[in-house]
Amino acid sequence: MTPGEVAPAPRRGPFAGREFQARVVSAVLLGAIVLSALILGGWPFAVIWLAAGIVFAAEWIGMSAIAPRRLTLALSAATLFGLVLCLHGEAAPGITLGVGLVGAILVTWVPKDGPARLRALAGLASAAVVALVPTALRDDPGIGLLGPAWMFAVVWTTDIVAYFTGRTLGGPKLMPRVSPKKTWSGALGGLAGGTLAGVGIVVFACDNGWSDLATAPLAGVALLSAVASILSQGGDLVESAVKRHYGVKDSGRAIPGHGGVMDRLDGFFAVALLAGFYLIARRLAAA
Repeated sequence: MTPGEVAPAPRRGPFAGREFQARVVSAVLLGAIVLSALILGGWPFAVIWLAAGIVFAAEWIGMSAIAPRRLTLALSAATLFGLVLCLHGEAAPGITLGVGLVGAILVTWVPKDGPARLRALAGLASAAVVALVPTALRDDPGIGLLGPAWMFAVVWTTDIVAYFTGRTLGGPKLMPRVSPKKTWSGALGGLAGGTLAGVGIVVFACDNGWSDLATAPLAGVALLSAVASILSQGGDLVESAVKRHYGVKDSGRAIPGHGGVMDRLDGFFAVALLAGFYLIARRLAAA
């Protein structure tokens, strides 16, 4: 190096920087809170997902520019609160359906134009999936801990393994126009990790007597876990496309290193939707 020449800055690895550190700390703290509430069950678990659903709705209302914003959010939050009360208080199905229907009518009545009304209704429905499904799984005596724990294992492992595999191996992009950083190596790594995690949590649940569902054939569990892992990654891509449509980088700033709650729960929402259909089918079959 000649005198006066400036040394090149050292190359930073893919996992260096404050954003990555904030991402790890946030993930660990949130994971600890959610898992603690899962073990406790009851209202602690229900309140966490109610709060997540309300923030989810708030971010959607802001991102999609639904007006009037505050009134739409207030009605959405009140509807979600009422639905959680009905669900956790074991209200009659007709009452729960009535609360949801009244809330949906009010939320769609407030916005001034048709497209905004549809967006408001879609936001309420999506937030209801987030707020209700994990609690409904946890409260079901035949499912209990296993349902939410399986969802967490598949979604979280898919996300973590896809992130590290993609950053480490790189390679061809998965959908560059939608999400430039995602790669096929990350997607396949996430699929493998999510599938193994889903099977692993069911084996663990079987050994510890968590639920009768833990005795399901492992081949079927592996297939369902793989489907859920694919759905999780698909939910992530759909949310990326939605953010591009509205010209935003993140849905919000609620979680350091991750963006908003929608950014953190995009894949979880897709799997929760699958679990919600399973719950409906299960209860119809038992009727």
